[in-house]
Amino acid sequence: MEVPKKLVTTVSGCADDALAGLVACNPGLRLLQGHRVVLRDDLLAIRGRVALLSGGGSGHEPAHAGYVGKGMLTGVVAGAVFASPSVGSVLAAIRAVAQAGAAGILLIVKNYTGDRLNFGMALERARAEGADVRMVVVGDDCAFAAPGKAGRRGICGTVLIHKVAGALAEAGASLDEIEKKVMAAAKVMGTLGLSLSPCSIPGSKPSFQLAEDEMELGLGIHGEAGVRRMKVLPADKAVETMLKHMTDPSNASHLSLTPGSSVVLVVNNLGGLSCLELGIVAGAAVRCLENRGVRIARALVGSFMTALEMAGVSLTLMLADEELVRLIDAKTTAMAWPNLVAGPATTQREEVPAPTEAPRKLQDETGTGPGTARVQRVLQRVCSTLLDMQDKLNELDRGAGDGDCGHTHARAAQAIQAWMRSRPPPATPAQLLSALADVLLEQMGGSSGVLYGLFLTAAAQSLRGRSDFPAWADAMDAGIEAMQRYGGAAPGDRTMLDSLFAAAQALHSLRSPGADPLQVLAAAVQVWRAGSWDGGKIGWESLPLSWKTPCFPWQSAEAAAEATRHMEAGAGRASYIRSSRLEQPDPGAVAVAAVLGAVLEGLRDPLGTSQ
Repeated sequence: MEVPKKLVTTVSGCADDALAGLVACNPGLRLLQGHRVVLRDDLLAIRGRVALLSGGGSGHEPAHAGYVGKGMLTGVVAGAVFASPSVGSVLAAIRAVAQAGAAGILLIVKNYTGDRLNFGMALERARAEGADVRMVVVGDDCAFAAPGKAGRRGICGTVLIHKVAGALAEAGASLDEIEKKVMAAAKVMGTLGLSLSPCSIPGSKPSFQLAEDEMELGLGIHGEAGVRRMKVLPADKAVETMLKHMTDPSNASHLSLTPGSSVVLVVNNLGGLSCLELGIVAGAAVRCLENRGVRIARALVGSFMTALEMAGVSLTLMLADEELVRLIDAKTTAMAWPNLVAGPATTQREEVPAPTEAPRKLQDETGTGPGTARVQRVLQRVCSTLLDMQDKLNELDRGAGDGDCGHTHARAAQAIQAWMRSRPPPATPAQLLSALADVLLEQMGGSSGVLYGLFLTAAAQSLRGRSDFPAWADAMDAGIEAMQRYGGAAPGDRTMLDSLFAAAQALHSLRSPGADPLQVLAAAVQVWRAGSWDGGKIGWESLPLSWKTPCFPWQSAEAAAEATRHMEAGAGRASYIRSSRLEQPDPGAVAVAAVLGAVLEGLRDPLGTSQ
């Protein structure tokens, strides 16, 4: 097992460096000279009010220094990573706030042996010096079914206690009142964690391993073992499992939760979970609680108390009456507390009605475009082609992008197939292209969906009121111009535009009198092999000179797609990749050439003659 990489300057100095960086970026914070202590900049503002101190090991950022500010903590004391702070630093913090004129000091400590001992020792020494100091120990972990002598571990729920105590202190409450109310709040609170991966202290190997298909329920915030390892579950099932465990009456550390209860919910990122996953978990938690008849008075979602880079989440529930909710809503300048919009969380919010679609001018047009059967045959050929080459396009894209080009085009094909099943194709070419643009913009996704949508929308506008063959050459040019205007690519930049541009140059021959449209389309699509294409039926030499376009070095979409293999990427994701790694043709260019080839095949009858 290797030591994971960490972006630190030195392993020994990482806790000090992290605090220094936080203070450097936040003018409301100050370091206490000679100690790993962060205090409010306006320390004298606490004169006559209760001061609140907390802290613990580093590695739980933004806890604990992120909660220093008006309306929350007066100061925090940090230890090394996952290590309790020293007695001397805790005592120095107590002395600093006492000398600033605090009307009593409350220490808020998570229930870990080292924290209890070091904060407790500092408390006793401060009392001997005459300071009025109390200590509240928070234990909110709902993991363990059997009562333990050490009690419940203190984890993310401690942040809610910081907030409640801070609001009370800012309002001028006495030390007795604050101590009583935060102890009561701590008793109606529970937290449970779930992890997909371990974490590791800088310079050390992970403390445990999870198999690829495993998750662990009930871990501590230092990577301590949980209560159960289980197979990875979908997010909604994982959340149900967590809430069931937290509220199970047979569990000695459970939180009693009944229908009609009102709670504050915290969905906490343990450090390495993506924001995408966090949002999914949050939604699942709200739905699950609502299904149990629980009202979510407030919901907080984000990183509140982490475990370095652990990929996991914890859920905290605090039973909340109106007073507790008011204290949660009270303003604070602490940089890590979210600026909540006061209001309950619910999945039942009324959606904003979708705007009505603007009437289409195209609907009034008539045309003499291809018949319905031919359009359906062409589109079906395009769709089957894209579905068949899904894996090939994904493989090409893995070297130049994020490996989903095939999936994206397959999604487009499936959307077009569903659209054709639901209605007959529109009557005119302009209506057809405009409708296809809507389908792709809505269903295809990614940059490709927008680029195809731009191309088809502009081409449709160019075709309005026209059905002659030269109109298709103009439409091709209009679509390419729109793609270039918004996408920023140019021919030769190793994109889908290379295939389109090559085809467009050949389609200019449609403007020549007497041009055969299928011959021109074949020239626009197919690779020249041994002086001919299309199985030798039509030769390059037999084409009129006016059809041959020397302004672009590749005479067909397929040839242009193949030529992208040798191009330096000038646009798209591939432009960020070293050219030496771009060994295959551009997947977008290959897809475009395949689409144009499918159109050509769909326009021909099985015998190879035009219909």
